[in-house]
Amino acid sequence: MGRIGKRILAIPAGVEIKILDGKIQVKGPKGALTQEYQPRVQMKIEDNKFHTLCETDDRQTLALQGTYNALVKNMITGVTAGFEKNLELVGVGYRAQMQGKKLSLQIGFSHPVEFDPPEGIEFAVAGANKIKIKGADRQRVGEVAAEIRQMREVEPYKGKGIMYAGERVRRKAGKAAKAAGAAAGA
Repeated sequence: MGRIGKRILAIPAGVEIKILDGKIQVKGPKGALTQEYQPRVQMKIEDNKFHTLCETDDRQTLALQGTYNALVKNMITGVTAGFEKNLELVGVGYRAQMQGKKLSLQIGFSHPVEFDPPEGIEFAVAGANKIKIKGADRQRVGEVAAEIRQMREVEPYKGKGIMYAGERVRRKAGKAAKAAGAAAGA
């Protein structure tokens, strides 16, 4: 049996959790989030504390209990503090800028790539090559960051592209390094 599902979550001041028909709704200062859940796992709110309960020892139900507990914890964190992903653009001429709420990227194509923020997501550009993606929904923030990164993934030879802040890129030696090693061995 997992420990995550049995974890008791404290509900901070200013956060309101409602359990409706098959849905959990969390409201806070940074917005409102909803999550559907299966009735096999029961949700309870007592004394400003949130519990997930499971009456069976079925492995799948126990796994769902831990999943829902983690999702609600992320929802509480999202509506109070929010989530953020940082991206960096690496390459000559690669830059980002804001045009209203749109994100405009110069990433080596003949035209700038524009990206509209989905609902609940905000972009911020620091300098010319750092992008911050902010929002209350952890899953959506990560998804948008992955979509932007996928526009120009980091290539292993020169290290150019869009990467997460702090990401380490495994570099490969090019043809010249391979030929020099073969000539030295002969």
